[in-house]
Amino acid sequence: MIIDFKKYSSVRIGDKFEVQVLNKIEEFDGFLIGGANNLLISPKPKKMGILGDIFDFIEILDKNKDFIILRIGCKTKANKIYRFVKENNLLGFEFLQKIPGTLGGLLKMNAGLKEECISQNLIKIATAKGEIIRENINFAYRFCPLQTPFFWAEFKLFFGFDKTKDEFLKNARNNQPSGASFGSIFKNPKDNFAGALIEAVGLKGFSKNDAMLSDKHANFLINKKNASFDDALFLIELAKKRVFEKFGILLEEEVIIL
Repeated sequence: MIIDFKKYSSVRIGDKFEVQVLNKIEEFDGFLIGGANNLLISPKPKKMGILGDIFDFIEILDKNKDFIILRIGCKTKANKIYRFVKENNLLGFEFLQKIPGTLGGLLKMNAGLKEECISQNLIKIATAKGEIIRENINFAYRFCPLQTPFFWAEFKLFFGFDKTKDEFLKNARNNQPSGASFGSIFKNPKDNFAGALIEAVGLKGFSKNDAMLSDKHANFLINKKNASFDDALFLIELAKKRVFEKFGILLEEEVIIL
């Protein structure tokens, strides 16, 4: 299928490219784009694929008075999962409110908010190389080491949706910038914050044509209207350069550049 990334990706940057649709569990020698929420697509990206709709599902495998086992397809959107757990009074996925993307991308980035992350309730992931249990996956902050496509995952969730945590995390998301963006550009360095470091080198609100380091949170790149790949890449590299020169800290990208 053909995807227009200027319309499909969350940052609204990119051209039209052929993307292979995967409708079964199989090997794939390219990159699965998911919802394209943390991607910056270059003019000549690597081979790309996307999961078919067969992997958009939430299935109850086991349920008792204390907990529930869910199998969730990796094309399932975060907001669909959030609505399901809220409606079924399940604890552990409150942070998915307002997080964009599909489950596959969330797992690949070990996505989360504050102290929460997607891997904390994980049992196993079905990949092209077989099912891999959580104990054999070395997740880290915004990182999953697996280099194979994900198709579905199973989670163990206890009952008791946390309304207080839900409200707290919703407010944390509301404080983030709006507009076309791929979210955070960089991972937070240990004991520091990427946004604060970028602001400290004078780049908060700095623009290159229609690409801007947000004047609300400097670790967000905003496409004001017609930003190009080169505009965005210029700001990413400039922020890394300035922060390293002043603080000796090499920022690591959270956004994936294809």
